[in-house]
Amino acid sequence: RQRCSGDSRGVRAQIVDDVVDGDEEDDFVEDTDAREIRRRALALGAVDAPLPTAVVQGRGPVQVEVMVGGRTLVFETGRVARQAGGSCIVRDGDTMVFSFACAAQEQEEGVDFLPLRVDYFEKFSAVGRTPGSYIKREGKPSDREILTSRLIDRPLRPMLRKGYYNEVQVLSYVYSYDGVHPSDWLAICSSSAAIHISGIPLEKAVAGVRVTQDSEGNFIVNPTNSQLEASRTDLIIAGTADAILMIEGSCDFLPEERVLDAIETAHDAIRKICAALDKLRELAGKPKWDGALRVISPKLMHDVAAVAGPALREAVQVLGKKNRESAVDMVKSRVFTELGPPAQALAVKSPEASESLLLLEMAWTATVSNEMRDIILSQDVRPDGRNCRMVRPITIEQGMLPCAHGSSLFTRGETQTLAVVTLGGENAAQRFEDVDEPNGSQRFYVQYSFPPFSVGEVGRVGAPGRREIGHGKLAERALKPILPDADIFPYVIRLESNVLESNGSSSMATVCGGYLAMANAGVPLKNTVAGVAMGLIFHSTGTFAILTDLMGMEDALGDMDFKIAGTRDGITALQMDIKLEGIDREVLRAALEQAREGRMEVLDKMEEALSSQLLALPKGVPRMESFTIPTNCIGEVIGPGGKTIKAVVENCGGDGVTAINIAQDGRVTIQSTDDDFLQKARSTILSLSTKVQSGVIYEGKVTNILPFGAYVEILPNKEGWLHISEVEIGRTDKMEDVVKVGSTIRVEVLEVGKGGEVKLSAKRVLMKDCGVIVGELVEGRITKVLPFGANILLPGGIEGWLHISEAGAGKIKEMSEVFGLGDILTVEILSVGKNIKLSRKSVTKGDSPPGAEETAMVQDGVVQVDPGNAAVVAEERGPS
Repeated sequence: RQRCSGDSRGVRAQIVDDVVDGDEEDDFVEDTDAREIRRRALALGAVDAPLPTAVVQGRGPVQVEVMVGGRTLVFETGRVARQAGGSCIVRDGDTMVFSFACAAQEQEEGVDFLPLRVDYFEKFSAVGRTPGSYIKREGKPSDREILTSRLIDRPLRPMLRKGYYNEVQVLSYVYSYDGVHPSDWLAICSSSAAIHISGIPLEKAVAGVRVTQDSEGNFIVNPTNSQLEASRTDLIIAGTADAILMIEGSCDFLPEERVLDAIETAHDAIRKICAALDKLRELAGKPKWDGALRVISPKLMHDVAAVAGPALREAVQVLGKKNRESAVDMVKSRVFTELGPPAQALAVKSPEASESLLLLEMAWTATVSNEMRDIILSQDVRPDGRNCRMVRPITIEQGMLPCAHGSSLFTRGETQTLAVVTLGGENAAQRFEDVDEPNGSQRFYVQYSFPPFSVGEVGRVGAPGRREIGHGKLAERALKPILPDADIFPYVIRLESNVLESNGSSSMATVCGGYLAMANAGVPLKNTVAGVAMGLIFHSTGTFAILTDLMGMEDALGDMDFKIAGTRDGITALQMDIKLEGIDREVLRAALEQAREGRMEVLDKMEEALSSQLLALPKGVPRMESFTIPTNCIGEVIGPGGKTIKAVVENCGGDGVTAINIAQDGRVTIQSTDDDFLQKARSTILSLSTKVQSGVIYEGKVTNILPFGAYVEILPNKEGWLHISEVEIGRTDKMEDVVKVGSTIRVEVLEVGKGGEVKLSAKRVLMKDCGVIVGELVEGRITKVLPFGANILLPGGIEGWLHISEAGAGKIKEMSEVFGLGDILTVEILSVGKNIKLSRKSVTKGDSPPGAEETAMVQDGVVQVDPGNAAVVAEERGPS
């Protein structure tokens, strides 16, 4: 700026003020775009200044490809977000996930845990769509985004270097989604790649894959969405090249050994992806962070153990959660009094004293953990006195809430949940919107609630946190396979799990309580499902103990939390998190087998509690029916602006009594508190969806009368025209003499026009009632003889026409030569239209040879034909 002089130079100086923020040196160092650097150099007047090549970071874009599940995954870094600590794009088909990782340079004071934050976002623009909400921008994360964020977090957290407590943030975005290749497991891989190539100290590359089964039971790695929809097994498994770190998903009652096979299949694919991530780091990785770690010195661990002494072992084994915590706190108080920093130093907030106190806290936690582990491994005794295979005592109280549709109070040890079921119609379904479903809905959903009083604490109460959403979804996956089909049980099921007391395994208590509450509500479930949480205590020597029915202390200080739910036949859902650097197949097999034993014990208790319960809907549950109508009739049933369907609801008790939902596939669900209104609504909708067909007889209501006819409503909102000539047999002089507005009349549909016009006839119905049916033989009396035919009075006072061509099998020159007034004939009804056409050909067929003339005579009042005499013999014709 100092070199600029003159008017033109002044203009350049102004440009610099607009484009350069603060010090020029800083701008040049941080900018990695050579074109921008040249522009700024020109603005400063240093036209001849050389370009600073040192500001360009890395070697440009780097790609690594790997073949997994029959498809090529492409990992790329160096093209976007070059100022981030690490960035990676992973592509599968046309689905692209962008992940970015950054970390603070210094550790925060007073932090004894890893402050890792993972967020996953699905952009609607990835599928060319705008959010359907009023504000056209992505806002609060959906449940699917939150669940995927947890899937990314859980395998990465244990693989970050111990003692590294810098704040870490990982962000993953779906910027392109082809609707074929799922993005959630890709986000695990891309997030791991972003951290792996950054300076954040990740011990090993982590990868995730999805596994499902085809119709023949073969495992498919990383299935497409269509393959996933065709299967009822959906497992997402993450780990390193050496071991498994996380499992999440649902199974179609898979046996334990098949689950192990699925895990092994997934691990083979994980190894390939981890090798690709190692290659990516080799080509584009940054030096790892080498700052000081917050670790506990061996001396401090020795001092804490020495001061705690045998009192800690006794305190850890005190029965009762609150009693145990009080006993442990007493020992802790003595330890901190002897080994803690001086109170004066803490009062003045000395950094050294704060750090010393923090390390003492970490050493105390590790000492308590070591004591608990040693007792379990050496004595097979857990803090609450159980051995490793025991399930805590279970009590079940069914129907605790008299006004709820279904409820169950499930207590296992010091963990208790009140499960409540509400049954409703389609309007009670949970609506959602994501990149796959613009108008999605769930007919079954679980809402898990964990208030602070359940653990005797004071805390925030509000919207559910990530943990609550995750636990609810786990229970939902566990129970979904046993739900009845919608055709059998059309209700929407909302299940609440209100945790009232917690000492571990509240999510599995939700599974058990949820099943019991649905059974209490009369839901016809296909099978019984129970869940149990398993723990792991692992020693560096390789010895380990599997813990059945994990409790809170064992969860916090142990090495694994493995939740498994299922029936007696197999597993329906599972979730596993490991704090170690993974576990092998043998540990997994032992955990699954021991979990099966515990699950059988819990199932026995649940089935015993249900043995005296009758499966029936409670009185307070609205009755519901479901059926299907043709999709092309949906518009007629709903009516313009919903007028028709609103009228149906209003005629069936109104909104407070009856609710009707019609899906796009034609599925109709009716819910009502009154059985009569339910049946009325059902019959009305079926009538509305029925197409008017020619020849069908309806009982209709006269809606309007005109001089030459009347309109008759034969179906709801469907009218037909009844002409005056079709009202009755014989002549009708005046419509009002026969029908009135509001009166009912049986009519037959004569014709349905192209525009939907319906022509009706009441006369035809009367004729059929009298036996005048096409093809039938009837007797009639001649009332009038004409040269070319005769009128014949049929039963019921109906008159038909017998043409000379239909009078006999042979040729007749004139009707009067053969037939006379009052003759009784047997005739066939040929057709019924404006006139009834009759025929005697079938009656006389075979009586005379072709071409022969007939002789008609009357014997006992019946016309007889003599084919051998051409003369008319009619000496006597009686009035009959």
